[in-house]
Amino acid sequence: MERRTKALAAIAALGVAALTVTACSGSSNDSGGQASEDPTEVTGTLRVLTPSYPASTEGQAAFDEVVAAFNEVYPNVEIEPDFATFGTLNEKISTSLASGQPYDVLVTGIGWVPPFASQGAFLDLAEFGVDVDTVSEETTPAVVPAVTYDETVYAWPLVMGAKPVALSKSAFEEAGLDPNSPPESLDELMDLAEQLTIRDDSGKLVRAGFDFWGIGYRHPFTALLAATGPDLYENGAPGFDGPEGAEALDWMVEAVNGTKITDFGLQSASGAPLLYSGEAAMGMVGGYINCEEVGQEVCDDLVFFNLKDDREVMFTGGQLASIGAGTDLPEAAWAFIEAMSTPEAEAAMASMNFAVPAVAGSENADAVTNNPASTFVYANLDKVVFEGGAANWLDLRDTFNTELEKALLEESSTADVLAYLAAESE
Repeated sequence: MERRTKALAAIAALGVAALTVTACSGSSNDSGGQASEDPTEVTGTLRVLTPSYPASTEGQAAFDEVVAAFNEVYPNVEIEPDFATFGTLNEKISTSLASGQPYDVLVTGIGWVPPFASQGAFLDLAEFGVDVDTVSEETTPAVVPAVTYDETVYAWPLVMGAKPVALSKSAFEEAGLDPNSPPESLDELMDLAEQLTIRDDSGKLVRAGFDFWGIGYRHPFTALLAATGPDLYENGAPGFDGPEGAEALDWMVEAVNGTKITDFGLQSASGAPLLYSGEAAMGMVGGYINCEEVGQEVCDDLVFFNLKDDREVMFTGGQLASIGAGTDLPEAAWAFIEAMSTPEAEAAMASMNFAVPAVAGSENADAVTNNPASTFVYANLDKVVFEGGAANWLDLRDTFNTELEKALLEESSTADVLAYLAAESE
């Protein structure tokens, strides 16, 4: 950990002192690198794959600042960026591995570490002084399972894109409920949502009591499951195929088909949370809300809270940085990750990705304080839970959506759906 702290301090201060940096340089690569203990003498090119910087003037400027900070330490190493999207990321990584032209630095999402680490695609970060304790102390212990595979750390957290739960003060007050007393259990959540649901005489939904707002139904299922106790996967094994998984999925089935606090597939035309438009009284929302865009009145009407039952949880996605196992410049690759993970760099990245910095000590960053959702999310990073955990998650995640929808449409039982997903997990 001392080694990492020294390197991070050097990057943050734009220092060039070779002996205070993580400096056992990589061997030569195709760009002409050479072995040296002095970063200023290392030459070569780092291929960086990242979805973190949007194709905009702001995105390019933020990336250029990271490159400039890195080049203060490694002045003779060039950066070759590949600005991917999460839609193209998997294909780009797979293609690079198959072609024998691996990336040196890769930014992926939460849930992506086991699939690629299990293939030997990432370096063990212990080589750079990073272990579970480092991650816990410099970010949050809750994110450790997302960056590890087989008890080894393969990624460093950059930003967290959470989906907290919120309620509408005005909807609660209209129903004679106390908006300062959010539900304390899943049973209470269902009861309140039922009281808050409004349908017209024909049964058409006017206002949902709860809006799932997720990618398919994976995100809300993961959050509801975690509130009952287990994570989606625990040490690579399914955590959803026990009674808690059935309870969480049954809750969702009841919400759609029993109490009818929402409709199957309900979403706004814009894709934004229904809470923002007054079409829901409670629900999952984004971890960042632009109050100028949605209106200050909307922001002031929201009360954020976490799902609770056996434990208190908040669902999150996020971005993680890893080093490609095929790199010829591992130390330089790690230094580039250090440059991306300074408080300033993470704050800039967070502001462009509707996220919050993962690094500890960012509570005063503008990306955290400029809107109520991000302020709540950053203060609750110790409660985050997330999807993924299986080595075949990138293949299985669409199957999750399909199977969960079968249960919600009552085409399959919850028991059959969960058993099938468990059998498909590796």
